[in-house]
Amino acid sequence: MNKIFLIMIAIGFPLSVIGSLLHFPSVVMFGVYCLTIIAIASIMGRATESLTIVAGPRIGGLLNATFGNAVELIISIFALKAGLIGVVLASLTGSVIGNLLLVGGLSFFIGGFKFKRQTFNVYDARHNSGLLMFAVIVGFVIPEIFSQGMSNTKTISLSVGISVIMIALYLAALFFKLVTHRGVYQSKNQVENIKDEVPEWSKTKAIIILALATLAVAYTSERLVHTFESVGQRFGWSELFIGVIIVAIVGNAAEHASAILMAYKNKMDVAVEIAIGSTLQVSMFVAPILVIVSLFLPTSMPLVFTMSEIVAMVTAVLLTIVIVNDGESNWFEGATLLAAYFIMAIGFYLL
Repeated sequence: MNKIFLIMIAIGFPLSVIGSLLHFPSVVMFGVYCLTIIAIASIMGRATESLTIVAGPRIGGLLNATFGNAVELIISIFALKAGLIGVVLASLTGSVIGNLLLVGGLSFFIGGFKFKRQTFNVYDARHNSGLLMFAVIVGFVIPEIFSQGMSNTKTISLSVGISVIMIALYLAALFFKLVTHRGVYQSKNQVENIKDEVPEWSKTKAIIILALATLAVAYTSERLVHTFESVGQRFGWSELFIGVIIVAIVGNAAEHASAILMAYKNKMDVAVEIAIGSTLQVSMFVAPILVIVSLFLPTSMPLVFTMSEIVAMVTAVLLTIVIVNDGESNWFEGATLLAAYFIMAIGFYLL
C-alpha cells in the first residue's frame, strides 16, 4: 500500500504542476489534485506514527492534527482570497462532522472488527467532551443567535471577539494537557502500547517529511481551489456540498489515514486524540484564525453558519460525546457514527 501511494505522489504531483501550467480540463485536474493530496496524506500518517512512538499519543495526535489542519487552513485562505466565504464556512462544518462522525466512525468500525472491545483514556474523552460543547455550541451557536439583529459591522466585531477568546482557551487547553497536567490522567495502556515499538523514522526525519509534505499539499490545494466552480457546474454540486463534503474530506485526508491506521493497530488513544483533537483545533483555532485573517482581505468572514450547518455540528458533537464518554468502542458504535455522517451528506447534497 505504501508503494502505491509513493507511485501516486511520483505521478500525481508532477502532473499537478504540468496540468496547471498547460491548463488541462478542470474536471480532470480536480481528480488529479484530490488523489495527490490523499497520497501525500498517507506519508504524513507514517511520519505521525513515528512521532507518536517517540513523543507519546497526545503529542503525536496533536502534531497529526496540526499538520493535517494546516492543509485545510491553506485551502481556506486561498478560498477566502477568491471570495468563497460560503465554501470556507461549509468546509469548517465539514471538518467538524467529518472528523467526529467519518474519521471517528471509521476508526471505531475498522478497529472494532479486528478487536471486539477497544479502550481509550476516559479522562481525556471527558475533558475533550467539555471543550467540544464549548467550541461548537458556545463558539458557533452564540454568534448565530446574537447576529440576528446586528449590522454586518457589528457581526464582524462579535466574530473577532469570540475568535480571540476561543484561541486563548485553546492555547490554555494545550498548556493544561501538555504542561501542568501532563501524565496526570495517563492510562497504563497509553504507555504499554508504544514502549516496545521502534519508529520507522527518527524524530527529525519525521518532522522534515511532515513539513515537506505540507508544502506539497499547500501547492496542490491552492490549485484545487480554482477547480471548484467548474466542477460544481459540471456535476451540479452546490457551494455548500463542495465545502461540507469534498473540501473537508480532501483537506482532512491526513487525519483520516492516520486515525484509521492507529485504530487498526489498537492504538485507540491516538485515534481518538486525532479525531477529537483535530475537531477542537478546527473549531477553536483554525476557524478563529480565518476570521482574523479575513480582516486583511477584501471580504471579511463572520463566524456565522447556516442553520443546517449549526444543527449538523451540534448533532455530531452530542452523538460523539454520548459514545466516547465511557472510554470504550466497538464496530457498532462506529457504524452508528458513520450512519449519521451519511445521512447528513445526503441532506447537504440535496439542500
